[in-house]
Order: sequence, then C-alpha cells, then structure tokens
Amino acid sequence: MSALDLPFDAEEMLTGLRPWIECESPTWDAGAVSRMMDLAARDLSAIGATVETVPGTKGFGTSIRATFPHADQGKPGILVSGHMDTVHPLGTLEKLPFRVQDGKAWGPGIMDMKGGNYVFLEAMRQIARAGLTTPLPVTFLFTPDEEVGTPATRGLIEDAARGQRAVLLPEPALPDGGAVIGRYAIARFDLLTHGRPSHAGWALKDGRSAIAAMARRILEIEAMTTEDCTFSVGVIHAGQWVNCVASECRAEVLSMAKTQADLDRGVAAMLALQGERDGVEFTVTRGVTRPVWEPQPGTMALYDLARDLSAQIGFELSSDRSGGGSDGNFTGAMGVPTLDSIGVRGRGLHTLDEHIEIDSLPERARLAAGLLTRII
Repeated sequence: MSALDLPFDAEEMLTGLRPWIECESPTWDAGAVSRMMDLAARDLSAIGATVETVPGTKGFGTSIRATFPHADQGKPGILVSGHMDTVHPLGTLEKLPFRVQDGKAWGPGIMDMKGGNYVFLEAMRQIARAGLTTPLPVTFLFTPDEEVGTPATRGLIEDAARGQRAVLLPEPALPDGGAVIGRYAIARFDLLTHGRPSHAGWALKDGRSAIAAMARRILEIEAMTTEDCTFSVGVIHAGQWVNCVASECRAEVLSMAKTQADLDRGVAAMLALQGERDGVEFTVTRGVTRPVWEPQPGTMALYDLARDLSAQIGFELSSDRSGGGSDGNFTGAMGVPTLDSIGVRGRGLHTLDEHIEIDSLPERARLAAGLLTRII
C-alpha cells in the first residue's frame, strides 16, 4: 500500500483533535500549555513514540520531544517542528467553542497550529498501522512559546534541527493553500516612556504624561512603515488611577523586514528614537528576532517533492515567501532544508472566527504521510 492510499477519515480525525482544541493553551499560562503537552504526549505514546518531556524555562510551559522506533535512530532524519501555545486566553472556548458546521470546524488554536500538528501525528499512526516504514528516523518536537517569538526554546529547536535531512512545519497553509519556502525577518522591541507624576485635577501642569508621550511615539513609529519594513504597536500598558498623570508607559512593537539590510535599517531607526523629549525619557530595548530565511536548494527540493505528491493526491500546492514569522525562520536560516505551512487550510487565525476546512485534514495527512515515507 502507498502512503497516499492510507485510510484517513476526517470524522475520526476531528474526534481525536477535539480534546486538543478544548485543552486551552495560551502562551503565558505555563500550566495550561504543559497540560496540552501532556495530552499530546499521551497520544504520541499511544502510537509507539518514545516521549521525553523537556522542562520549561523563562516562565514558559514544557516542551515534548517524541522519537519513533527506527533502525537508524540517532542518524540524520526528519524533524517535525510545531508549537502548542496559542494567542487565545483561557475562557476563549466560551466565545469560540469547538463546533462543526458546513464543512468547517471552529475552535481556539485549531488552525494555528494544533490542527496541523495532529495531522502529522495521524500520518505516523496510519503509517505504523499499515506496517509501512519511513526511510529516515522521525522526531516530533512541540514547543510552548512560538506566539511570543520563541524566546525560551529557540536553542532547543536549532539543536534538534542541526544535521537533519529535513524540517517540516505543520503551520497553517497560506490563503491559497500553498506552502512557505522562506520567511521575512521579524523583530520585536520593548518601549518605555518615563515621565513625571502629578495630580491630574489640581496639578496637571506639573506632570509629564508618559501615556501622552507614548501615544505620540506610536504615531511616529507606525509612520516609519514601508513596503519593505513594517512597524506595528500591538501591546500597551499604563496607568492605575485616572486622577494621576501616569509616570510610566510600556508598549511592544513588531517589525517585519524583507531582507537583512531592511532589518538592519529598521533596527537602527528604532534605536535612534531613544532620548528625552519634553521632560519624558524614551527607551527602546530590542527583543527577540527571527532571522531572514531565504529559499535554498534543499528547501526547493523538498517543495518539489511535496508538489508532486500533492498532484497525485489531487490538489495543487503553490509556494511563496511569507511575512509572518515561524520557527521555520530559525531552521531555514541555519541552511537545513525546511518546508513550512504544510498544515491545514482555514481562515481567521488569531481571531474569534478561527476555523479549518475539514476536508483539509485527510488531504494534508496524505501529504504528510507521503513526505514522511518519501524523504530520503
């Protein structure tokens, strides 16, 4: 039997996936993410994998590393890299419950990226059940902090990818269903304005508002956006009392750059904004960065294989570079052949309309099984 002929059933896959979706796992709740890892570890163990739990660091949840029985265990093989954290806070299930309607399934994290992770687990389950073998040893690595830039597990991912023949990332497919063969750089910055407090009612003029200063800085920063380097402020924290002029305000910036030169110019422009203005000190601290990942021959060979397999399955797999960062930035930038966004098709990731197209579950499982049994 060919791996492309394995009996993947969408309803059975949904039944297995549902507990993952209903186990909420927001990045900043280490306990919740670790519970999700325990659930995935149970399912991986049930299909014959040896699962190691890697303790969390920097306040994040645990990771799990699963290896499948293979005669060449320990030699270069295939790494399936995914994250189990989501952007959805605990309680999102009340607003976005798991539900199925009109060929779609909804739930927090179902598209980004629990659906894709489960697809690859199901591919390995069916490969083993059919008595097939993979030419190369296969390792799964699921991590807890991708949605905040992978500050704790970048080294773990890079160590796992080093020397591998291929890295596969079941991140959600591009809007047209395509795969990602390269990614732009992503940089994060922490901002701080430090002003002077005063009573907002009877001594307003004595204060220097950190909030007002930050608001002006935000407009300045976002106005720096170009086609090649974007800037977006997505988080802001300040103030406790409306009758106090706020003395401190914090914000976070995400920047996307198409090339290393664009990134370098963007970083320089951000750092140059630091200094004092109208009695308010402004500080910019560079945070985590995802490097530029340029398409390379090894990645293109993986894509060519995936495209051929997709044609046999019955769909066309396009490819493109992407502005959204992933852990593929790290492995691709290392020069390890990396194919990204080969997970489920859907819409609304990171929103309360996050959903997948159910027929993409068996479709992508066949693609996963084909890759796992054809990469040599």
